[in-house]
Amino acid sequence: MRYHETAITVRFNEIDAYRVAWHGHYVAWMEIGRTALAGLFGLDPDQLASAGFLGPVVELQVKYLRPARFNDQVTVRTRLRPGDTATLMFESTIIGPDDTKLATGLTTHALTDLNAVLQFRMPPVVAERVARMRAWLEEP
Repeated sequence: MRYHETAITVRFNEIDAYRVAWHGHYVAWMEIGRTALAGLFGLDPDQLASAGFLGPVVELQVKYLRPARFNDQVTVRTRLRPGDTATLMFESTIIGPDDTKLATGLTTHALTDLNAVLQFRMPPVVAERVARMRAWLEEP
């Protein structure tokens, strides 16, 4: 299965007193990666809202493996995990400049309508976009 890649340079304001990237920035980098992937298929937050739906994060997991440092070029690899419910689950892997795995993560997004009513079935317009994304991710 393939993934989408987003390049990020660790900025000075993202490092902490220990001279490594502060842990909360990894979550922001995951968001940048998943928004870039989702946007290719009409599923970024604005596109989803235009279709009448929202995708709030209902679960977040991050496993930190190695630190990123100032000026490091990191790559966020993002893919959609297959699922059968009205949720979107994005897997992220953050890779360092020497191809070292720095962190892994998973976000789960529940689908709601614009009035925050939880959707129990994947809406057809979203299902079609998800199917296109899955087909792209499964290409060799």
